Amino acid sequence: MRYLSTRGGVEPVGFATAVMMGLGTDGGLLLPETVPRVGPDTLRDWSGISFRDLAVELMTPFVADAIPRTDLVELIGRSYAIFSHQEVTPLVQVGEQRVLELFHGPTAAFKDVALQFLGNVFEYLLARHGGRLNILGATSGDTGSAAIAGVRGKERIRIFILHPAGRVSPVQERQMTTVLDANVHNIAIRGTFDDGQRIVKDLFNDLDFKQQYHLGAINSINWARILAQIVYYFYAWGRMSRGDPGFRIDFAVPTGNFGDIFAGYMAKRMGLPIDRLLIATNRNDILTRFVAGGPYAAGTVHPTLSPAMDIQIASNFERYLYFLVGQDPETVRALLSDLDRTGRMEVTAEQRAALAEDFDAAAVSDAQTLDQIRETYQRHGYLLDPHTAVGVRAARHRADMVCLATAHPAKFNDAVHRAIGIQAPLPTCLRGLLEKETRCTLLDATEEAVRDHIRATLAAR
Repeated sequence: MRYLSTRGGVEPVGFATAVMMGLGTDGGLLLPETVPRVGPDTLRDWSGISFRDLAVELMTPFVADAIPRTDLVELIGRSYAIFSHQEVTPLVQVGEQRVLELFHGPTAAFKDVALQFLGNVFEYLLARHGGRLNILGATSGDTGSAAIAGVRGKERIRIFILHPAGRVSPVQERQMTTVLDANVHNIAIRGTFDDGQRIVKDLFNDLDFKQQYHLGAINSINWARILAQIVYYFYAWGRMSRGDPGFRIDFAVPTGNFGDIFAGYMAKRMGLPIDRLLIATNRNDILTRFVAGGPYAAGTVHPTLSPAMDIQIASNFERYLYFLVGQDPETVRALLSDLDRTGRMEVTAEQRAALAEDFDAAAVSDAQTLDQIRETYQRHGYLLDPHTAVGVRAARHRADMVCLATAHPAKFNDAVHRAIGIQAPLPTCLRGLLEKETRCTLLDATEEAVRDHIRATLAAR
């Protein structure tokens, strides 16, 4: 399996190079050159196996040039051994809907599914080649803590994580800033997640700086993140289909940076019988407006009760855009140039029709989010975090949809308390966070400030 860039400026590379490169050297995002197809017999075979065994089978064609199967089995086993549920991502019935719980990892968020794996892959590849890596990422909340948990204490890795000061939940902030390992460096920026994402992309696009300081990506711009997330779409289908290759399924996905729902789209391209993927957004509804027929136009980032989705420019949308325009890098570059220059981009009527075939979309307000948390708890005794509540609300008239639960409700107890007057019990991984010592650096939201901080930190080490 070889990987190429959405912008066409990278010669096809193997899995190891793709993982270590993160963002393409041409500024694009990496994708497999071909998407393997999963036939009916394979679907039937996969439907009854464990999450770990499924991950091995699904990932093998994507990683075989870099990771032998026996090593992949060990990496996957180690990545998911610390999850609190034996199924890793269990599917539960909540009234008429099914909820796919993705929050049983060490930081109680869906990002753990990918980042425990990616952290171990980084360590494996670096040990084999004797290299070192300085990870740089931006987070709207959960990616940062999951990334830190995936690489803390690893000998050959240092990690720099940017989060928007005051725009993540107190628990999310403490999950990052209370990790005091010497290889962990937290940065709060005076700005938004989009500012942080822009800074990270600009630094990766400075190829001299990237190479000199051995920068690596752990945001969902890294293809390995998407690969790991594809697994739980197949797993959910297997738990519902009873091995029937003709069984069709729909998913509702709380959506911010488009990585989680793009994994579902890739599962569909691989042959998983998905009918509809529902993009569920909060007030920051650029994707909902686009699917509804409007332009892809960036606006102001509005703080909401679901802060991990407070995003305007969704990085992973570029991967979908590449497929939408017929895998034509020149068209991708032109559309993104329009977006950079004017703050908006338009697609053709034919492309818009294809978009409507792939996705539905709905936007959910804060008031509706609170109402959904309240309604689900009162009717079914089940607690939703505000992000999952956005997905459940968007799918409320679609009982056939599987709703992705992206975080444990205790990570957002302010919203839970506002909705129902009580707080969610803390899982073990969240207890005592607010009493722990913290370490974090506050910087202006500029490329120069972050660049200088990285230089100074690494020079001191």
